[in-house]
Amino acid sequence: MKKQYNPKLVEKKIYKFWEKGKFFSPEVSKSKKRFSIVIPPPNITGSLHMGHALNAVIQDILVRWKRMQGLKVVWVPGIDHAGIATQNVVERQLKKEGKTRFDLGKEKFIERVWEWKKKSGTIILDQLKQIGVSCDWSRTRFTMDKEYNKAVILAFSHYFKKGWIYRDKRVVNWCPRCKTSLSDLEVEYKEKKGKLWFIRYRFAENKKKFIVVATTRPETLLGDTAVAVNPKDQRYKNLIGRKVILPIIEREIPIIGSYLVDPSFGTGAVKVTPAHDFLDYQIAKKHNLELIQIIDEDGLLNRNVPSRYQGLKPQVAREKIIEELKNADLFEKEKDYIHQVPLCYRCNSLVEPLPSEQWFLRMSDLAKVALEAIEKKKVKFYPSRWAKISSNWLKNAQDWCISRQIWWGHQFPVWQCKEKRKFFFSQKKPKKCPLCGKCRPHQVEDVFDTWFSSALWPFVAFGWPKKTKDLEEFYPTDVLSTARDIIFLWVARMIFSGIEFMGKVPFKKVIIHATVLTKEGKRMSKSLGTGIDPLMLIEKYGADATRFGICWQISALQDIRFDETKIVAGKKFCNKLWNASRFVLLSIGEERFNLKKPKPKTPADKKILSELAKVIKNTDKNISKFEFGKALQGIYHFFWHKFCDIYIEESKKQIKNAKTKREIKSTKEVLIYVLANSLKLLHPFVPFITEEIYQKLPISNKKPLIIEKWPNQK
Repeated sequence: MKKQYNPKLVEKKIYKFWEKGKFFSPEVSKSKKRFSIVIPPPNITGSLHMGHALNAVIQDILVRWKRMQGLKVVWVPGIDHAGIATQNVVERQLKKEGKTRFDLGKEKFIERVWEWKKKSGTIILDQLKQIGVSCDWSRTRFTMDKEYNKAVILAFSHYFKKGWIYRDKRVVNWCPRCKTSLSDLEVEYKEKKGKLWFIRYRFAENKKKFIVVATTRPETLLGDTAVAVNPKDQRYKNLIGRKVILPIIEREIPIIGSYLVDPSFGTGAVKVTPAHDFLDYQIAKKHNLELIQIIDEDGLLNRNVPSRYQGLKPQVAREKIIEELKNADLFEKEKDYIHQVPLCYRCNSLVEPLPSEQWFLRMSDLAKVALEAIEKKKVKFYPSRWAKISSNWLKNAQDWCISRQIWWGHQFPVWQCKEKRKFFFSQKKPKKCPLCGKCRPHQVEDVFDTWFSSALWPFVAFGWPKKTKDLEEFYPTDVLSTARDIIFLWVARMIFSGIEFMGKVPFKKVIIHATVLTKEGKRMSKSLGTGIDPLMLIEKYGADATRFGICWQISALQDIRFDETKIVAGKKFCNKLWNASRFVLLSIGEERFNLKKPKPKTPADKKILSELAKVIKNTDKNISKFEFGKALQGIYHFFWHKFCDIYIEESKKQIKNAKTKREIKSTKEVLIYVLANSLKLLHPFVPFITEEIYQKLPISNKKPLIIEKWPNQK
């Protein structure tokens, strides 16, 4: 062994060795017992961030642990087509060229996206290799490949035939930048300092009197169809049923009673704009109020407002409306107000609620089966508190808006008859309209919400709808590890999809890992300059040290406030491991050893072998409970303090004071046995350095460490 350990020289060499030996393949084991896991497919637009690194390390620890236990292990990798995000990336490229997607047209634009995917779409998978993940790359899937597309269409067909797919015009979250609808789960809310404006709505029968409403969006009053108060609010109880004059528009609108109104907000009287507010939309449905859309899909005021406001951005219109209200003596006051602003989760643009024709999937039956699976613990969450949170969401799940108005994605297999204006399902372009027999039907332009295809991932990854050997052998998977922010977007939907199409839950256990925060406890953000690039840490300290530092900070109780000093500690530990191994190799000389448990000859021998048995037992227990930080810390303290600080020092004395060669050999047997088993315990956590050292150990009949037998507690 060289005097100093150089991770840059070792890590690439070892990874190539693993790949060449096909050790990531389940076929490397002949065991009937199996362990399967699918990677949460990262977006093709993405690059490795700390959340990816954390999740990759968690999964890789489990996979390497199970592989060394002799199980037939498969870890399926893949990437997600990420509809909105990918389209945004390519559109930004076109913008630099002075073009838009409309200049290219749909067909050419899709070709451009595929070109981009070919060049850049697998970058994140290559980055995952740098941190040492042992996925079976021969089984890599992409959520837009031909076979995956067939699966998505079949799933839609199944729901369509059951009558669970329908089209409706509803108020949805709309991103004017991406030109598409978004689900509630795809909208991020950012706290912002704003204003609360108080506006006078004069009574129709007595214009000298008025009711004051409070609003954060005075520009939407142009689409008001009522003023609402809570029926229990004594201040306004007697006003319900009266009419007021809508400012600027001069239209009479009613005062209505709704228990959805919060009496403590503003004045307790609120304007109702059903087309541009979800709460107002609910109120309008109950009271049969008209929906007047005043903001279009470009985020501009439309023709339903006075001409002087048409084509303006809402923010610009707001200033003009406030000025006009002041001139008409209809402005009461304003005050500072902090509120939550809805933003698109992909492009960070302001989201506008507005009415739109969309496709929905009925959730009542699907949510019920997913809820039952969680409550009966067919799917267990770790930490367990997430089970209740998932259940609460499923109990209140709304029908799923599955359509998106973008070009990149799985296009709806739905066609519209031009004569009868009705829709029908067809996987292929129909030669003849089945409804009228005359027209050439038009295919719906909408594509599926990305999460619709992702919900099928745990079984399509193994070949569904084909009855493949992989599907039969590896479904359902054993564990899913993911972040809490996609429990509702993804995890719950995978559960009901697995039950619906496979008759079984897609995984038995769900690890909801911590969120990696900055040292100050803030969310990491590349745009704000608070993100930490794990690839830079790997370049600086090595993959093993980075894995060590990440794993050390994993706790089941709280999020991680990332501390780079733990990565530094990982580098120091790798150096300690290297140097201790060099000492052992120098001490045992040229002899070869088997790995049978040696019989202790001294109290020191007995003590270290006893401590080794304890740490093996505790490591198994902690990994099985997904307490990865605790498992690593236990091995660390054993190796550094029990083996290096105590036993290695005792071994020097034992070898020096030995009276016979047999006594010397006995000490050497203990040294090599404890070192070899320590490397095995550490391998899931720091795989590169442990493999490199293990290959140099003079052990008879040894295998590569990645497929070596896991230590026995006895």
